[in-house]
Amino acid sequence: MASCAASLLLGLLSFLIVANTASSSSSSGGIRLSIIRKPSADVPVFREAPAFRNGDSCGLQRIHIVMTLDANYLRGTMAAVLSILQHSTCPENMEFHFLWSRFEREVFSSIKSTFPYLNFKVYRFDSNRVRGKISKSIRQALDQPLNYARIYLADIIPSDVKRVIYLDSDLVVVDDVAKLWEVDLEEKVLAAPEYCHANFTNYFSNLFWFDPVLAKTFHGRRPCYFNTGVMVVDVEKWRQGGITQKVEEWMTVQKQKRIYHLGSLPPFLLVLAGNIKGVDHRWNQHGLGGDNMEGKCRSLHPGPISLLHWSGKGKPWLRLDSRKPCIVDHLWAPYDLYRSSMHALEE
Repeated sequence: MASCAASLLLGLLSFLIVANTASSSSSSGGIRLSIIRKPSADVPVFREAPAFRNGDSCGLQRIHIVMTLDANYLRGTMAAVLSILQHSTCPENMEFHFLWSRFEREVFSSIKSTFPYLNFKVYRFDSNRVRGKISKSIRQALDQPLNYARIYLADIIPSDVKRVIYLDSDLVVVDDVAKLWEVDLEEKVLAAPEYCHANFTNYFSNLFWFDPVLAKTFHGRRPCYFNTGVMVVDVEKWRQGGITQKVEEWMTVQKQKRIYHLGSLPPFLLVLAGNIKGVDHRWNQHGLGGDNMEGKCRSLHPGPISLLHWSGKGKPWLRLDSRKPCIVDHLWAPYDLYRSSMHALEE
């Protein structure tokens, strides 16, 4: 009984302390009630981003950005969103569409508190849609169901959205994303930087190339590698062309014959490589996270840059926290809104 009474007393004292703090939060020495809230162990705490406003020349055109939302990559997502807004002439015209596989209240609250003025919607991606379709790849992170959500974005976002830019969470934009939005798709379903110097055969197994039927997949096309972390998509044409179903069909083949080793990229290549609109390489300076096995440091490719992409195993926030960053990680750091809970309490 004594132990129970002590617990009740402590609970009452805690309530009184928080209530008193709330009533005095406007005073100069008060601690904000939002800081009293115990942060989730899995969700970082972020600084509030500045409010970004449209320039005088902005019209009413909406630019639709699609990204996935995951607590494990939230720090990267926050940096990506900040970079897009900061370099945009018309930031208030941005509309973000976030796909997540489960409702995480702390993640949702973090976006609202970090970007109070952000125009965004959140949609649930049903991971059951890829259950039984995902084959084990060379890196576990590539096997997560949310990594396949981009295949289904045309089924998830509202039907009145005709075009989107899909972006991964491990990148920052250092140019006005409206320039990418305005690319002429020339009746193609998708636009992305193409890398025709890459050895395309390496993306598929010998079992694929030695199969007389499968090897004819690219006949009549000049297939080139493209990275699915940065894509401009004509959503209507995607739906009309049944692209989702075609990608799923190749995922089924993969389960039977093991024709590739990476995650969601190869089925995209099988369906669309050689039939997309090429975009200037400046819009995906990819591979900054190193390879998929070790994530070793890599240098920037020569030429102008509009988007930096840490595809690969190494992520800038993890390398910076480990105090073993690559040189390119310092280009990501200025967009990092993360703050430790200790720092938050000191404010």
